[in-house]
Amino acid sequence: MQTAFWKMHGAANDFILVDDRAQTFPADNRQWLASIMARRTGIGAEGTILIQPSKQAAFRMRFFNPDGGEVEMCGNGARCVARLAHELGIAPARMQFDTVAGRVGAEIIGHQVRLNMTDPKDWRMNRDLQVAGQTIRYHFVNSGVPHVVVPVDDLDGVEVQTLGAAIRYHNDFAPAGTNANFIHVTGADSLRVRTYERGVEAETLACGTGIVACGLIAARLGLVRPPARITAASGDVLEVNCELAGEGARNVTLTGPAEHVFQGTLTYP
Repeated sequence: MQTAFWKMHGAANDFILVDDRAQTFPADNRQWLASIMARRTGIGAEGTILIQPSKQAAFRMRFFNPDGGEVEMCGNGARCVARLAHELGIAPARMQFDTVAGRVGAEIIGHQVRLNMTDPKDWRMNRDLQVAGQTIRYHFVNSGVPHVVVPVDDLDGVEVQTLGAAIRYHNDFAPAGTNANFIHVTGADSLRVRTYERGVEAETLACGTGIVACGLIAARLGLVRPPARITAASGDVLEVNCELAGEGARNVTLTGPAEHVFQGTLTYP
């Protein structure tokens, strides 16, 4: 069996997207999923996204990491799937779609997409962690998936691979693990981010939910005022806006690019 696929990226975070409204895609074949996302021997991607039916929203988004495992949400991927669904006539320019993390709203603005994110939860502020032979001060929020945020003075000097992996697998975040983000404030409403992404198991050029988490944490700490312009490792600038509410935040949005790369055909095993 064959199906069309689209390769897209959001801030250099790249994805394989499939219109799976017929629900024939072999999503339970984890090894094969990992093989099509492999950089040297497959299409190459940091995620595979399926558009599936939803009874109450425009569609359901399912997201799979490069290891073939399914996770709750991906901000950059959500922007890409929103744009593609609109172009295929599946969803209007203003839409709602379902994810494992909850319902997400989106608005197509040219090649930019604004997401209305699920409410952040599981906040942990100003915690200390013993990791990689040092004590770090971190903050944590689930912005669709779990994220640790660590403010640093020298972002370029951070060993993201080593320290990020140590945080990702730390017992404090077992069994699911966490993503790890490092931030440096560059202005009253701007900061830079580097992210170690769970499932990718490496530094990624951009992570949408990570950028949201960083914007939320920085706003909660009073380091920036929303809306914040956040520069990913790719050099792309995304905007995170929110309303601070007590010890949390609401009405969280993420605005950034969603771009086509190419289209092709996949053959199922």
